[in-house]
Amino acid sequence: MGASAGALEALSTILPALPEGFRLPVMVVVHVPPDKRSVLAELFQAKCRIPVREVEDKEPIAAGTIYFAPPDYHLLVETDKGLSLSSDEPVLFSRPSIDVLFESAADAYGAALVAVILTGANQDGAKGMLAVVDAGGRAIVQDPDGAFAPAMPQAAIEMCPAARRMSLSAIAAYLQEV
Repeated sequence: MGASAGALEALSTILPALPEGFRLPVMVVVHVPPDKRSVLAELFQAKCRIPVREVEDKEPIAAGTIYFAPPDYHLLVETDKGLSLSSDEPVLFSRPSIDVLFESAADAYGAALVAVILTGANQDGAKGMLAVVDAGGRAIVQDPDGAFAPAMPQAAIEMCPAARRMSLSAIAAYLQEV
């Protein structure tokens, strides 16, 4: 899942709706300033019914856990289903980059992956979403008409016309059904 401008509001609709016992791991990249400590994991741990944490390098993925990328590190999914962090160059001026997460997750999970692009003011995530679709995964995009910043979901739709456009509440419902 990836978001930028307006992320807090969008994620506050989706993540707390995930029920206790939700079995899928959820990896989240939010564009945050590299020089600030992120409080996203702490904030959402207080709101959510499943565990929430900021990723540590070489951490194994646990079912039913929400993982936030730390500031200034790319989040990658390894083929052994572990998580790793990278300080490689920013992608589209972003580190963490949604593209990096989606491309690595597509390699690890293939058709079992659901990629979600939410509100944001750049094109990060569109190329990665295409990698997910090419690997047989599913693409979900917040309807740009309801997004705080529609550029990111619009770019994802343009790159992946087969992506399903949904409202935030519909995305939350869809994830509960998957």
